[in-house]
Amino acid sequence: MNDNALHEGIDLYLDVTVNGNPKGLVHFRYTDSKLFASPATLHQLGIPRNQESALNDIPQLNVDYDIQQQTLTLTAPLSALALDTTKLGREDAEHPQASVSRGLLLNYDIYAAQGDKAWLNTWSELRAFNSAGVLSSTQLSQNSTDNREGYQSNGFTRLDTSWRSSFPDKMLYLSLGDTLTSALPWSRSTRIAGLQIGTDFSLQPYQPTTPLPAFFGSATLPSSVELYVNGVRNYNGNVPAGNFEINTLPNINGAGNAQVMMTDALGRTTVQNFSFYNDQSLLRKGLTEWSVELGVVRENYGYTSFDYASKPALSATWRHGVSNTFTSAAHGEASDSLINGGLSNDWVPGSRSGTLSAALAFSNEEGNSGALYSLGYRWSNDIFSFNTSTTVTHGDYRDIATGYGQPPPELNSNTVVGYNAQSFGNFSVGYLQFRYPHDSNLRYVNANWSKALTEKAWLNLGLNQNLDDHQDSSVYLMLTLSLESNRTVSSTVQRTNNETGYMMNASQMLPSEGGWGWNIAASHLASETSGQGEIGYQGRYGKVYSGFNRVPDDHYAYAGATGSLVMMGGGLFAAREINNGFAVVSTNGVPNVPISLENNVVGTSGDDGLLLVTQLNSYQNNMIGIDTLNLPANTRVDRVNAAAVPADRSGTLVEFNITATHPALIVLVDPQGHALPEGSQATLNPNQKRHDTVMVGFDGMAYFETVSPHNTLEVSHPGGTCAVQFDYPRQAEGIPQIGPLVCR
Repeated sequence: MNDNALHEGIDLYLDVTVNGNPKGLVHFRYTDSKLFASPATLHQLGIPRNQESALNDIPQLNVDYDIQQQTLTLTAPLSALALDTTKLGREDAEHPQASVSRGLLLNYDIYAAQGDKAWLNTWSELRAFNSAGVLSSTQLSQNSTDNREGYQSNGFTRLDTSWRSSFPDKMLYLSLGDTLTSALPWSRSTRIAGLQIGTDFSLQPYQPTTPLPAFFGSATLPSSVELYVNGVRNYNGNVPAGNFEINTLPNINGAGNAQVMMTDALGRTTVQNFSFYNDQSLLRKGLTEWSVELGVVRENYGYTSFDYASKPALSATWRHGVSNTFTSAAHGEASDSLINGGLSNDWVPGSRSGTLSAALAFSNEEGNSGALYSLGYRWSNDIFSFNTSTTVTHGDYRDIATGYGQPPPELNSNTVVGYNAQSFGNFSVGYLQFRYPHDSNLRYVNANWSKALTEKAWLNLGLNQNLDDHQDSSVYLMLTLSLESNRTVSSTVQRTNNETGYMMNASQMLPSEGGWGWNIAASHLASETSGQGEIGYQGRYGKVYSGFNRVPDDHYAYAGATGSLVMMGGGLFAAREINNGFAVVSTNGVPNVPISLENNVVGTSGDDGLLLVTQLNSYQNNMIGIDTLNLPANTRVDRVNAAAVPADRSGTLVEFNITATHPALIVLVDPQGHALPEGSQATLNPNQKRHDTVMVGFDGMAYFETVSPHNTLEVSHPGGTCAVQFDYPRQAEGIPQIGPLVCR
């Protein structure tokens, strides 16, 4: 198109860019040698006008119309445009779907000792699970014999029994049975039996719950941006022209500094500096967490199995992120004649100001009322930290736990100051004041210093002093050395209540991948010497250990074992103690197949083609793979990697369909002995429900992955159709070649 071709009122569709941002084909009207745009078109281009306008008449807008290319380039200051804000750094939270199989699990911990007294103690957890939820029961047994006193004691105590159903889509759970009520920092939990329903953020672990620090900027042209937080690159990406917002995961708690480095399409670089304060105890804006419990209080826990109060108790807790800097909370309790309720908040008033916490609660029971007041402040960065909180009760303040134990303390005050002196080490000083009703004050001051002397040597110095009793004090100096093979040696000099003591310890940690570990310790305090030695082994099936302990006036030998048994997926497995999710991996009966978790080999399939894989994260993608290099050539594998997503404390079945095939290369010729034409269609066993059709290649060859013992082959070729029958060799190895077969 040229100038002569243009006439009044012509409609044009031009390829448009605005400040370098491509907008695609956009409609304009060309009149009086000007380009006119409708309000809808102007809105599409980010130009804030509500009436049809000529582009050349819009202030601050530079118009470059290329008639030959039919392109339009528009540039303007960002202040003259209404461009959308580009949000970066936060992708939609992943929410994998969990898969649960039916099964049973038994965790166990056995401990036995023999000295002047002998005892055998066991702890166990029996867990049954399916797609509806998890039934769990824990119990403790104690059996002891005193040879000197001549008595024997046997006991069994049920600890907790509960059923829990989880609803990941809503981040909710429902629990029936023994549980702990939810609480806030200024309230107390109570062990009850009953119903509990509420929010569980761990059901969507990829969903961020704490505020995401946001960093803002603007780009006149398309640019690349990099975000550095405390000198470490946290994000890099590209942005179009316009305003942008970078949201990052909250991997820093406290005050920090950030720089946003932006390089535009012309190579110009600008840097913006930010100061921020991030508190991971706050909730993200708009997020709510709540819990409600109704039941009866459990008494004498750990001593009796079924001791419950007769009065029902109700408890509720609620938290809400009003903004990314303000989280409100409430907690209430009721039981018989008791009513207790309060409000609290956590607030970050400025970008580097720290977090203010406050709480106010009231209670009333049979006309006796009381109140609770709490105030706190915390601030930290890489060098300095300060944390203080004070909680005071007034009058007869009571909660549900008061009726079955001690009342809340009248005063609980704690202050800690920390300082990182770089090459001089880390210092901290703390003050604690505590008082129960009708009791005297307890006031303590403590100080600590730690320093890394080398990469493998650390020095720690600590002091603890009772301000009301100068005889009640302790000071210690400890040197720790880290050696090869997970070995650690430490030596401590301690003075407690005017008595000096010495302690030595050497140990080798049990390797997580399996192996031996040991520990030797000796101490001398107040003319009394103690010693202990232990050796243990950790393997795939659990941990066993044995040792000897000598304390003043007694000595004994001991041994123990921990582990688990799992029944699932048609197999019975022994493993280490399992507290999270796990998977049973099936190779369809094929033994000795290496199986990996996150690219680390964790074992091989057994004779039944099964392997138990533990240490999986519930409701997260756990990548499990198999190594097929040593499988026979006539093996078909549907997949070599799979994401295992177990549910809460449950198991999932991961199947790799490994099947033996009977492949063959069939050579086909016509009655004259000539190879059938390339491109002919060969169908194996066409009368069967499942049949394969392949294309004949060079020299009349057709490859089939699975061939039956007796087969019929039909071929469609340019000259018509033909058929041939053949048998698969009984002693075939690898991929046999069958033929030439005459197709008639």
